[in-house]
Amino acid sequence: MAKPKRRYVCTECGSVATRWQGQCVDCSQWNTLVEEVPGTVFSVRHDLSTGGRPVVLESLNAPSEPLVRRTTGLAEFDRALGGGIVPGSAILMGGEPGIGKSTLLLQAAAAMAQSGAPTVYISGEEATGQVRLRAARLGLAGAPLGLAAATSVRDILTTLNSAPPPALLVVDSIQTMHSDTIEGAPGSVSQVRASAFELIRYAKENGVALVLVGHVTKDGTIAGPRVLEHMVDVVMSFEGERSHQYRILRALKNRFGAVEEIGVFAMEGQGLAEVSNPSMLFLSGREQPLAGSSVFPALEGTRPVLVEVQALIVRLQSGATPRRAVVGWDSGRLAMLLAVLEARCGLSFSSAEVYLNVAGGYRLTDPAADLAVAAALVSALADKPLPLRAIWFGEVSLSGEVRPVAHAGLRLREAAKLGFDTGCGPADGLKDLAGLRYFGLESLPKLVDRILASA
Repeated sequence: MAKPKRRYVCTECGSVATRWQGQCVDCSQWNTLVEEVPGTVFSVRHDLSTGGRPVVLESLNAPSEPLVRRTTGLAEFDRALGGGIVPGSAILMGGEPGIGKSTLLLQAAAAMAQSGAPTVYISGEEATGQVRLRAARLGLAGAPLGLAAATSVRDILTTLNSAPPPALLVVDSIQTMHSDTIEGAPGSVSQVRASAFELIRYAKENGVALVLVGHVTKDGTIAGPRVLEHMVDVVMSFEGERSHQYRILRALKNRFGAVEEIGVFAMEGQGLAEVSNPSMLFLSGREQPLAGSSVFPALEGTRPVLVEVQALIVRLQSGATPRRAVVGWDSGRLAMLLAVLEARCGLSFSSAEVYLNVAGGYRLTDPAADLAVAAALVSALADKPLPLRAIWFGEVSLSGEVRPVAHAGLRLREAAKLGFDTGCGPADGLKDLAGLRYFGLESLPKLVDRILASA
């Protein structure tokens, strides 16, 4: 059989050469000639239609044992997961350094271990003595938790395979793990991907709930390859400001439940404490009505959370450049809302500095917050307080129309439960509730007239 001849193909222009050379003679590009494997050899080596083992195909209604969620002992953690941890699931948790990820997972792992579920905690960033010190501070020193400090995936899997599989496996963090089958330092893209793949495969084959802690970049996204978020079943983000005691656990992806569910915690001396009523946390300190303060019923998944929106208007001397500062909301949406107030309502903000803040360090992404922000801006501009027990919600269009929003009835019921007596929002047929009177607003000028007339 004749030996197949070598061919070198240019990746830029596609020209063929019989020998390799640094520069392509046709397109004059350097280092673009790549050897092409002959078709016969390639087809033999890469034909995947034979040689494998058959895969069993099942129907959707095939009988199988239903997966039962395991509760972690932390109700807010279970809420964010959709009701508990699913056996065999892979969970990726990200958050800024020092926000409390390790503390939360140590509390959840210890609670599961105390309930009788075998749990293993692998720390790649701390020694076992440091983890024990934190556990003693949290009052969890007596929890029957399997603890180890390791970074080798091979060592971890060898240890786990020598014993019955645990119910929960926590790896803190995936950026410190190292696989000896891949070259590169821990934390590199190839190492993170390979280490996560081996750990997830172990979890799926043995029905182990796996929690991977991930580092974040400067802009808050989870570090490493994007494919890591596709490999796992649940992606969670632990958020909050270090200057505030509250923390929010948010589900960004969940194959077993609803996304955008949140769990609220408060950082205390004995660790993270659950907050069953987060609205009271974000509304604390509102005893007297103040100009520029409104209350918005935000919706996080299925949970309404009432937060305070604060606005401040500072008049400037003529010729000075006004400043716009926003904390907890989109600055571009504020600019749009100011333009609508000027164009549709005749209010002038061009000679004033505008400061907007969402109290408690909360971050709003709901478009229904437009009306609450507009109410706070009008109140601050006119220096007239809004009613203390009133809520405001609705999306504002560029024409000044107040549009309907999702789950308006749920927002009103939560406000009525917390003692609010007035609700203002879209005029879409909503009715009064027990103890709460609702006023529908068709447009933004109606809002301005109501605020100025009631003050």
